Amino acid sequence: MPKLFAVLKYIKGYWNYAILNILFNIFYSIFSVISITLVFPFLKLLNASDAELFQLHQNPEPQFSLFRLTGYALDEFNYLISQIIFSEGGTAELIPAGKVKALILICVLVFVMTFLKNLCRYMAMFFIAPIRNGVVRDLRNKLHFKSLHLPLSYYSEEKKGDLMSRLTSDVVEIEFGIMTSLEIIFREPLTIIMFLSTMISISPQLTLTVFLLLPVAIIAIVLIGKSLKRASRRSKETLGQLFSLIEETLGGIKNIKAFTGEGFIQKRFEAVNQKYYKQSVGVYRRTDLSSPLSESIIVGILMLILFIGGKMVIFKEGGLDAETFVLYFIAASQILPPIKQMTVAYGFIQRGIASEERIEKILHAPLVIVNPDKPTPLTEFKHQIEFKNVSFAYKKGDSGYVLRNIDLNIAKGISLALVGQSGSGKTTLADMIPRFYDTDAGDILIDGVNIRNFKLDELRQLIGVVSQESTLFNDTVYNNIAFGMQHKSEEEVIAAAKVANAHDFITELPQGYNTNVGDRGNKLSGGQKQRISIARAVLKNPSILILDEATSALDTQSEKLVQEALFNLMKNRTSIVIAHRLSTIANADNIIVMSKGEIIERGNHNELLALNGTYKKLCDMQSFK
Repeated sequence: MPKLFAVLKYIKGYWNYAILNILFNIFYSIFSVISITLVFPFLKLLNASDAELFQLHQNPEPQFSLFRLTGYALDEFNYLISQIIFSEGGTAELIPAGKVKALILICVLVFVMTFLKNLCRYMAMFFIAPIRNGVVRDLRNKLHFKSLHLPLSYYSEEKKGDLMSRLTSDVVEIEFGIMTSLEIIFREPLTIIMFLSTMISISPQLTLTVFLLLPVAIIAIVLIGKSLKRASRRSKETLGQLFSLIEETLGGIKNIKAFTGEGFIQKRFEAVNQKYYKQSVGVYRRTDLSSPLSESIIVGILMLILFIGGKMVIFKEGGLDAETFVLYFIAASQILPPIKQMTVAYGFIQRGIASEERIEKILHAPLVIVNPDKPTPLTEFKHQIEFKNVSFAYKKGDSGYVLRNIDLNIAKGISLALVGQSGSGKTTLADMIPRFYDTDAGDILIDGVNIRNFKLDELRQLIGVVSQESTLFNDTVYNNIAFGMQHKSEEEVIAAAKVANAHDFITELPQGYNTNVGDRGNKLSGGQKQRISIARAVLKNPSILILDEATSALDTQSEKLVQEALFNLMKNRTSIVIAHRLSTIANADNIIVMSKGEIIERGNHNELLALNGTYKKLCDMQSFK
């Protein structure tokens, strides 16, 4: 049960709309009962003899009773009808005319009650709309915010497609499942209660039979719902796999075509898609089963009521006459639609809960890289960066450390190069400085202060990064360069582009700096994308610069021009350069050679050549001169 109502935590801040929704649902239920109850005076008017109607006219006006509210309302209305019939006198000639007037009144009242019922239903839906859409909006905002602040290690362990599935289809499942069912949770129980109250006031004995038999329907609904929840969770997990395959296909379409892998990729996709198809069929079949099953059970209950009630009328038991029993049966039949609606809603709720549990895994995922409670102010980088016995593994508790016992000092203003074979830990070491990852052992200090004591924004504000894979957004060239730095002027953006040797090709684009670069910058060449990324770093003007294979995507001519610009940019800055092409780091102040997460050599270019070790072998393999 707690899970069933867990959704209510999402409507915090929307209680004003919820109260209005509940209020109009109450009025909807009241008008529904009144419009149905008016059938009884109609039957009375048609079937009662003139003598019976005259007797009603002669009886005193009924006294109000809270304990038999429905009975009082019916007696009061019958009394009113009799007064209308005999308002012109009690002669036999005038009675038919009086009945016509009463019939007109009943028809008008039924129309008015039905209009008010539907107006209240619309108003209830009118006020639930901001809740439904507002909660989904808030949930998407929370998920997006959390996804931006989750550590990089989370994304290395989770599939992007599964995350996309949770951010899209699972949120939609909540919108069309749990949130749609909110209005049913508030409305249908009220309607059932109102009609049950009417039934109790007419015949408590007969209503007891309904109470004894309804648990049969409830048990069947609950069993189907639990099965539906399990099936829905499995289908959502498979949908995540499907999203992952789509993301991989679109991201690697060039290689797929180059290696004629279309057939293999298609078979893999079809296999997962077929699995999702089978699971989805099972989900829909379970969902569709709940409504006819509950209807069959309830109709069976109604037929039992019809038999028992009919028998009571025939043998004149329990003070139940034919007209009253007809009203009772109509009221009992009106319980069927809301129970069916609640049955369907329960199935949607179970599907929504399955999606909510998947979403909650993201919302409650631990933020292992967080700001300190009492941060140390960091406005500038003054002296040095220190690595003190630093070790790190991507999976906690994993003995396969990516970095092992790193001790390193990087003084302000020097250029440090990191070299070594792929997988030696170069990029990971550089990623530790902006706290993309936190150390498992040891400390990293800036000017003698552990970087965990700084606010993340202040720490990363001092650092500029140009990675091997240039990341551009589906936006204009200008906005890509000024990304995260909207306060920069147009002149500063252009100046940064010139330093990165990007200004000339940008001005030749169809709309210059306002040209959209496309998805992931696919409208530009690799070298152009990289130069825009470099321009972004130039514009940031950081104290610490990390260049991870920053020139690897450039042609020879562009590399020479950009390398010259980077050398100018690196002056008076602390620069950490990761490079496989050793020609790009020959002038570095200090070179660190890494292997299997450890520092095995250090020194400048000439000193390392003289060691005749790993660095010398790497240079020889590249025919470095």
